This record gives sequence, C-alpha cells and structure tokens, in this order.
Amino acid sequence: MFDGFESADIPTGETHIFVRHGGSGPPVLLLHGFPQTHLMWRGVAPILARDFSVVCADLRGYGQSGCPPSTSDHAPYAKRAMARDMVAVMQALGFERFSVAGHDRGGRVAYRLALDHPERIERLAALDILPTETVWARADARLALSFWPWSLLAQPAPLPERLLGGAPEAVIDDARDQWGSASSAFPGHIHAAYVDALRDPAHLHAICEEYRAAAGLDRTHDQADLAAGRRIECPLLALWAAPGALDDWYAEAGGPLALWRAWARDVRGQAVRAGHFFPEEIPEKTALALAEFFAGR
Repeated sequence: MFDGFESADIPTGETHIFVRHGGSGPPVLLLHGFPQTHLMWRGVAPILARDFSVVCADLRGYGQSGCPPSTSDHAPYAKRAMARDMVAVMQALGFERFSVAGHDRGGRVAYRLALDHPERIERLAALDILPTETVWARADARLALSFWPWSLLAQPAPLPERLLGGAPEAVIDDARDQWGSASSAFPGHIHAAYVDALRDPAHLHAICEEYRAAAGLDRTHDQADLAAGRRIECPLLALWAAPGALDDWYAEAGGPLALWRAWARDVRGQAVRAGHFFPEEIPEKTALALAEFFAGR
C-alpha cells in the first residue's frame, strides 16, 4: 500500500509517533481521523509522493502510536499536545517548515498546528471539518444523533471505553455506512486493521480522552484564540463532502467557507462529490486537489 515508503517510530518527548514517509520535494504531513489510522492515506500518499516528501502519522492514542497517561483535564489528548507531537516528528525527519492536510480529527490537529506554530506551517488543508468551537457552538440534535462520537465518547470513563471495546466491528461499520458513500472505502484488510486498532484498551481510553478534550479544553483553546484575534495566517484549503453534514447543516451561515473565514485570512475550497471518507473513496481526485494546493496553484 505504501510502496517506497519507510516506517519509523519517532520519540517526541511526551510519547512516540508511528509514521510512514516517502517521496521527495516540499514536505507534506497527512493526519487521519476517527476511526481510522494513517492507513486512510494509502491511495493519496503515493500520488503526492511523486512531487512531495510525504509523512503519514498515527495521532497519539491511535494506531501504532503511543498512549501517554492522561490527566483530569484531558490535556495530554488536547489538539495542542497532538500538534506538539507533529512538530517534533517533522523536526526529527529534517523538516522545519511544512504543509499539512488533516481529515476529521486530524484536521483539528492540523488547524491547531497552524494556530500554535504559524512559523512551521506553509499551507493547511482541512478535510470535512469545521473548527471545534464552531461545531460545538452550533450543536443541535442533528450533531447529537448523527455524529454520535462527539457526545458519546466524551462521557466519563469507563462507559465509552466499554461500549467501543465490546463491539469494535459495529463502530467501524456504523461509521462507514452512516458517514460514507461507498462501501469500498474500507476494503476487507483495511476494515480489519481499523477494527484491530480499537481492540486495545489503552488505545480505546486514549481515543475517548481525545474526544473529552475536544468537548472541553480544545474549546477553551479555540475561544482564547478568537478572543485574542489570532487567526490562521497561512493559506487554507477546505474540502467537504456533498451531500453531507457540512454542506447541509451550515448553509444558513453561508456554508463552510464563510465559517472558516472567521478563523483564517486566506480561505478557498469546495465541496467534493463523495462521502465523509472521500480520501479513501476517491483518492486520486483528493490527491490532485491537495497537490495543486500544496504546489501553490
């Protein structure tokens, strides 16, 4: 799946992060979402690697990366901590400045990188997300019922961990069938890998801690940035699934681009005719859009 890529387990000071990296050219970091791992980029990364140095990382708590102990405020699983990991990873690979694309949870780490480390980020692509504070501030029954991980996984331990651990196949199947548009998005071996990634109790707890951080500390960090007038300074590409939640739920607010413009100074993007997992459903088209953006075209 990652022909020509090398694997590495990189210490970051707080934990260790598993990556696959390959290609040559300007550096690009790719970050996955829930319930996936870096494997979600299997179709995109080799195409980008023709023109870029591509790094695909498992977020802390996910896949083959480490699960550091958490705290009562869930700070070790806030996007700020995850962003620090990625700065350390890219430094270890020799990249002081880089572009980043993040899907779903990875998109939240990606925009936090741009806010906390603007000197590091050349360009930012946010795939099928809006900022965490924007989503929570506009949350309604649609979010609670459709994007159930936001509320369920943020509940106190150990309830979410026990539920996920009791039926990991059901979690993967529901995510694919409810949010995706192509059953082929998770072919057999990928489906099995995603299920296996939810079987380990330490990783299950870490994933829930990440959602708990998103319901609390991540919002606090976002609110502080807005109050201080901090904005994403680098160019931002927003891609979102259509028909889909972002395309539908936020139409009255002007749509995703209008909402992102409250956070970033240079925003462009468009809807993608596919489901939430479009990097896996239409990898060639996703890679082309990212390649054009990261090349400055």
